[in-house]
This record gives sequence, structure tokens and C-alpha cells, in this order.
Amino acid sequence: MVSFIGTRDMQNHLRQVKPENAIINMAEMIKEDYLRWSLFDKTARVASHSEVGVIELMPISDGSNYSFKYVNGHPKNTQAGLLTVTAFGVLADVDTGYPRLLSELTLTTAIRTAATSALAAKYMARPDSKVMALIGNGAQSEFQAIAFHKMLGIRELRVYDVDPAATEKLIRNLRAYPELTVIRADSTAQAVKGADIVTTVTADKTNATILTPDMIEPGMHINGVGGDCPGKTELHADILRQALVVVEYEPQSRIEGELQQMPANFAVTELWTILNGSHTGRYDAQQVTVFDSVGFALEDFSAMRYLEKYVLQAGTTMLDLVPEMMDPKDLFGMGMANNPSLVHNASQTVNTITAVPIHA
Repeated sequence: MVSFIGTRDMQNHLRQVKPENAIINMAEMIKEDYLRWSLFDKTARVASHSEVGVIELMPISDGSNYSFKYVNGHPKNTQAGLLTVTAFGVLADVDTGYPRLLSELTLTTAIRTAATSALAAKYMARPDSKVMALIGNGAQSEFQAIAFHKMLGIRELRVYDVDPAATEKLIRNLRAYPELTVIRADSTAQAVKGADIVTTVTADKTNATILTPDMIEPGMHINGVGGDCPGKTELHADILRQALVVVEYEPQSRIEGELQQMPANFAVTELWTILNGSHTGRYDAQQVTVFDSVGFALEDFSAMRYLEKYVLQAGTTMLDLVPEMMDPKDLFGMGMANNPSLVHNASQTVNTITAVPIHA
């Protein structure tokens, strides 16, 4: 039997612990795993692209546990009343290959993405940062806002989206956080002006220039979340040229991050080296920093560990996904166990066959 955590289980969990506490605890587990970087068998995600979106598999293992995530990205889905991103994942034992947890990862991915953004910003943004611009007010936006409010002390949030209804939804949902002042901007440029941190989390699968060099001010930290597949970017390339750029896993980011715009020899720093102190995330208060976030399988591995530790309970649903065998070499017999007539006929056939002399 395999444990199962569904969407309702995660909804109940978030209501009980509050999203900010889930984000904070998730960030700690993500940091723990990034500090074990050398133990992981790492690979860029496997993607199947179409004209309207992408479906991806994200596998990783630390030698004891193995996880993978199935995730899609289809920006036009919202026109049909569907989510842009959905996901589920598996956590398995390496020694046996047996899966032990199957879980929803749609809500969980939003939590882990926000947790990773804020974790990186703690090492890259100026310590006195209080104002953030949030460009793109769709499904991920509340989680990003809450993460930066609670983990970095952001007090003022300037929000903008080309869809006014998305902005209205965001403002409505953030009323639960009265200490966070939310200001509706009329444009990206208006939202960004004077901000300490800028988070871009747009959905369109296109080489966009959401941020241009003239919008960037000394000391800004840019959290680029939306550019997460080939052909999809948010930042003008000249912004990267003037910044310290940090990525999760360089081989993957060069294919699908903002980094895909840059030559192969463009220098970047991987996040794990910032977290372990071998590199710095900011040299001075005037430096522009960019976290080119595309999402990496290690973060989903951490997310599955989080679910197993904090969400999995005694009453969790168990799935009949892997056979429980009396004789592990008799899969056929197990398969026929609920059909007595077939088992009887199979037994007679075997007896008949074994009664024939081998020299006949």
C-alpha cells in the first residue's frame, strides 16, 4: 500500500498551519537539501513541448530516496477554466524501488516555489528591503507575496498585471495580511520604481521583456520566476549583463531560464554555493542581483519530504498501487486471485502439463 496526499489534504493542512508557516518550514527543508548538494544524482528535467504548453518530468535521488514530479505549464488553460500549472509527485525508497508516497503537488509547488524565492532573497537582497513590486498577479502571486512579507519583512507591495481581474483577486486575498500594504500600480514601470525587490511571475509562453534596463535601479534584487521553459523569458538581456546572476542548476537554467538569452560563457553562480557560504549573494548595497528561478527537482524532493513529515497522518488514504505478494515470484497467481474459475483452470492446466513425460 502507498500513502496518498490529495488536494483536500493539502488544503486542510494549509488552513491548520497557515501558508506562511508552511512556506517557512518548506524553506528550511529546501536549504537542508541544497546543503547536501553533492549527494544528489542530478539531471535537468525531461520536457515534452507543444505549441500551447509543456509537460515535464523532474527526477532526482540522494541515494536513499528517489522522487519525481509530473508538471505541466499551459498558459491558455485559464480561458477554459483550467489551471495553468498542475502537478503530482512520488517519493520512493531507492533500496527496493517501492513508492511510499503519491501526492498532489499543485498547491505544494506554489509553496515550494515561494519558499525558494524568499530563501534566495535572504542571501541576495539588501537586508533593509521593505518594498517589493510583484509583476504578474496570477496563481503564484499570493504565495510569493506572503513569503517575502513573512521571511524578509516586506511591508509594501506594488502589484501589476495586464489582467485587472487578476490584480483584484490578489488584493482581495492579501487582505488577510493587514500589516502588508498593497498598492495597485498602473504599469510595470510604476510598480518597479523605487522598489527594493522586483518579482516577475508572468505566465505567457513568450520571449517577453517584462523588465527593461531603464527600470532597474542600483541595489535592486530581481526574482525572475516566470521564465521557466525554452522560448519563455521576462528580463531584457542587458539586465543580466549588469547583475550578479544566481541559478538553481546551471545545465537546466541555460536551456530554459533567463540564461537562455546569454552566451555559453556567461558567468553565473549556483544557489547551493550561496547557501553554504562559498560564494556571496551580494557584494555591496549598490549591486543588482538576479535570481533566475526555473524550479529544480531538488526543491520538489524537499517538498515531498515536507509532506511526509508534516502532512502525512494516521488517517491518510492508502492506495492499492503495489501488489502485496504472498509469493513474490507468482505475480500471475496474484493477478488471478479474484477469479476462482481462472485459478482452478490454470491449476488443472499445470497439473496436466506436469503429468506428461518429458521424453514424449
